[in-house]
Amino acid sequence: MSALNAVLLYNEAMAKFIFVTGGVISSLGKGITSASVGKILQSRGLKVSLMKFDPYLNVDPGTMNPYQHGEVYVTEDGAETDLDLGHYERFTGARMTKFNNVTTGQVYHAVISRERRGDYLGKTIQVIPHITNEIKERVKKVAAVSGADVVIVEIGGTVGDIESLPFLEAARQFGLDAGRENVFYVHVTLIPFIKVAGEIKTKPTQHSVGTLREIGIQPDVLICRTEKPLSDEVKEKISLFCNVRKEAVIEAKDVSSIYQLPLIFKNQILDEIILSHFKLICRLSDLKDWEKGVIDKVLGPKTHTRIAVVGKYIELQDAYKSIYEALIHAGIANDARVEIEKIDSEDIEKLGPDKLLGRVSGVLVPGGFGYRGIEGKIKAIEFAREKGVPFLGLCLGMQCAVIEFSRHACGMKKANSTEFSKATPYPVISLLEEQKKINQMGGTMRLGSYPCRLLPKTRAYAAYKKAVVHERHRHRYEFNNKYRTALEKKGMVFSGVYPRGNLVEIVELADHPFFIAVQFHPEFNSRPDKSHPLFREFIRACLERSAEA
Repeated sequence: MSALNAVLLYNEAMAKFIFVTGGVISSLGKGITSASVGKILQSRGLKVSLMKFDPYLNVDPGTMNPYQHGEVYVTEDGAETDLDLGHYERFTGARMTKFNNVTTGQVYHAVISRERRGDYLGKTIQVIPHITNEIKERVKKVAAVSGADVVIVEIGGTVGDIESLPFLEAARQFGLDAGRENVFYVHVTLIPFIKVAGEIKTKPTQHSVGTLREIGIQPDVLICRTEKPLSDEVKEKISLFCNVRKEAVIEAKDVSSIYQLPLIFKNQILDEIILSHFKLICRLSDLKDWEKGVIDKVLGPKTHTRIAVVGKYIELQDAYKSIYEALIHAGIANDARVEIEKIDSEDIEKLGPDKLLGRVSGVLVPGGFGYRGIEGKIKAIEFAREKGVPFLGLCLGMQCAVIEFSRHACGMKKANSTEFSKATPYPVISLLEEQKKINQMGGTMRLGSYPCRLLPKTRAYAAYKKAVVHERHRHRYEFNNKYRTALEKKGMVFSGVYPRGNLVEIVELADHPFFIAVQFHPEFNSRPDKSHPLFREFIRACLERSAEA
């Protein structure tokens, strides 16, 4: 027996599995629920890993418009994944990989590729068992690779969606394969409050659970999203009609901060219910650091500041999800509430930066693709640079900062990126050399974690307090080193460089209260109990400006 097969067998025998499904409507918070379950089990001393099944046919979300999908979350190993993996990492600290996000496209691609090679020896390929077997193998692989005690599997979409059926069928089969005592089913559902009648209605949940049971899955726990508290009478009714114990009907009221949810679940003994099912005896829960270090500071900050996020997908909350969370984390680290002003960069093009940015203490320009709204981002950066407003640029935000500085501080009036202008006389941002021969779009950018060497006695070095850091990337274009000397002469400091390729990763201005822009995505490495250094110092500078105002 090979070492890998031995590992697979060991983890398959030892690991426990939790499947999280959703009903009634989408966007009920399955991802945050899964992350919170992971957190409370982790607090009991268990090692957890989480994974997301996405029912769309795309291989990954890398080529999808943010309006379609929201943020693309990038793992350390360079996978472009669903934003829920960000919740998993932020809540538990567990590192996600390319194995932790599975799409229908990936599953069918793998099965059809085997069929084309002749691996099935002439058999008819069907959804059952070939597609469902592939799905189950991917769950087992996460258990094997992670060595987790518990693997939490979130199934995207809503029960009843035709796209999710193969994943639900695989989850049903998993209960038979691994043994029902090793598999636990959580169903997230909605209990609407009808204001006109003044009543809470349980019928949508009854129908949702009924549909799930028709598929062959009996939920062990119901997570009930609700505006109003659930009375004992309502819980008894749900218990009776859904065949779930009353104590397993968990109330999930709307909260001020998503980081409260693990405590809410713990207070309703959800961890005990799960551990009892698995017949696991674990240490007592310890969430004191989470409660005091995160929740207390989120709910009762001593001060506040207002910053502007100037982007092109502002109207969609999920487009910059990790950035918003990283700003909250930076607020926690500074004992402050961060008020976020979401400003469309196209509005700055129309109305000017003075009108829209005059009330903020800091400006953040995030990443993105395409020319739309770029000139508005550049105007916002010019405003921050000239007015001494703290500025943080991420990915495309760094490229815009270089373009702005080249145009207005170095006299290169038509400086641009070759992404936006092939004919620019000053291509200060250009295509990465390795990107020039690539034709396919999906999964071909500079992706994943790369080292960055920091220049001593710079603001970046002072924030990180180390010589080399590792950060996650997602881009095709890069600073053009031909213009490095010209920008340095005018005061731009290149404080971070990728050692092997001599690629510029961080730029800053020494004669500015706080002006840093990075080619990577630091938001992916921020945690509520451990803010990213650059976000932390950015908000600190914003607070200093707020105090001076």
